[in-house]
Amino acid sequence: MFDLVIRNGLLIEADGVTKADLAIDGEQIAAVGLSLQGRREIDATDCYVLPGAIDPHVHLQMPLAGMVSTDDFRTGTIAAACGGVTTIIDFVEPKPGQSMLEALALRQEEAKNKVAIDYGLHMTIPTWHANAADGLKEVPAVVEAGCLSFKMYQAYEGMMLDDVALLRALTAVGEAGGRTVLHSETGPVLDYLRAEALAEGHVEPIWHAYTRPAPLEASAVHRAAELADLASCPLYIFHVGCQESVEAILQARSRRIDIWGETCPQYLLLNAEEHLGGPNGALYVCAPPLRSVEDNRAMWHALAQDALQVVSTDHCPWTFEEKQQPDFTRIPGGVPSIEARLSLVHHFGVNQGLLTLERWVEVCSTNAARWMGLTRKGRLAPGYDADIVIFDPARIKKITPATLHEAAGWTPYDGMEVCGWPRTVLLRGKVIVEDEQYVGAPGDGRFIPRRPSALS
Repeated sequence: MFDLVIRNGLLIEADGVTKADLAIDGEQIAAVGLSLQGRREIDATDCYVLPGAIDPHVHLQMPLAGMVSTDDFRTGTIAAACGGVTTIIDFVEPKPGQSMLEALALRQEEAKNKVAIDYGLHMTIPTWHANAADGLKEVPAVVEAGCLSFKMYQAYEGMMLDDVALLRALTAVGEAGGRTVLHSETGPVLDYLRAEALAEGHVEPIWHAYTRPAPLEASAVHRAAELADLASCPLYIFHVGCQESVEAILQARSRRIDIWGETCPQYLLLNAEEHLGGPNGALYVCAPPLRSVEDNRAMWHALAQDALQVVSTDHCPWTFEEKQQPDFTRIPGGVPSIEARLSLVHHFGVNQGLLTLERWVEVCSTNAARWMGLTRKGRLAPGYDADIVIFDPARIKKITPATLHEAAGWTPYDGMEVCGWPRTVLLRGKVIVEDEQYVGAPGDGRFIPRRPSALS
């Protein structure tokens, strides 16, 4: 007799689809089989049973230019839970003069008693750490503390690492057994193009896209891949949105360079001319920028063919008012997506015949768990955390700000209708969403140390 049994569901995993019951004892999955008995039972008839979705790229309560991103650890993780996400990975950004371990502890304190789901953290290596004589000495200790991945930038003043600094940081991370997640754009050239556009009087949001051409993103990916190979450091490219960058990743992989890539809902469903060029174009400013309809199609194809391995969100929400700035260079970058991702990929991917059910689960959960070192996440198997989504594939839902739990007050997917939405969500065996209603509590989540032994 198990603590809980989920009965009559269709279990969807990256490696197959099974009609079976799933049993839970305590916080872990205990068994998968037929006619299992539990002290409590949940009927999942006509529903999919999935491992909890994992979003490895979010920015909650992130400070930027005197503002803070709209969703904090409480609102952001509640919204994530309602969208079927049971684990996120956010960021630590050390300030000048601050040690990495001190910054890590402070960030964990910010999340403590607020997170509704489990979380991990990427450690950012800013310019001042990469260039200081002893700025990378803490990298092994950070890995030991469970912060396995390190965020680096090839753009943005104060954060950008030139090729020498990037190689130095990649080498330190690789030697410590860590991994690198990278914002890949050719920063100095973009800065020049943006300044030139402003000097010519171009201030409209569409110029955000015009001054960040796709080949400059791809050339940064190419350079980073070669440096990561030289440093023997696994590399993961964040928020890929253009065909040129996909090709750079594939070319690197053909040379057996250890490189993965992710894309996001905005690069699958939105495009620059329609959104950045519209009357509310400022809302859609994100980096890299939205691209073309042809690039949207290319991202779906890349996911289906394993050229890209993960769909994250890069969730970084700002209010309508915060997005209204005098010119495109001052608009805070980022869009909200944390709640709708799983359903968007299901509706526009699976329902449209672009992805299989197995691939949907793989890109929204299993692959992120594998690469990010979440040793007990992303599978429906005995011994794994009982992070589970009961997903109703027939549930029709219109996405609007009113139907979401995100705090920004707007959504880039406003008016889109999807078929398929999470009905019930469990975090380590506890029901936190029931019949689409959040019934958990802030503080249910915990920090999850990530270990290299999980990686393959």
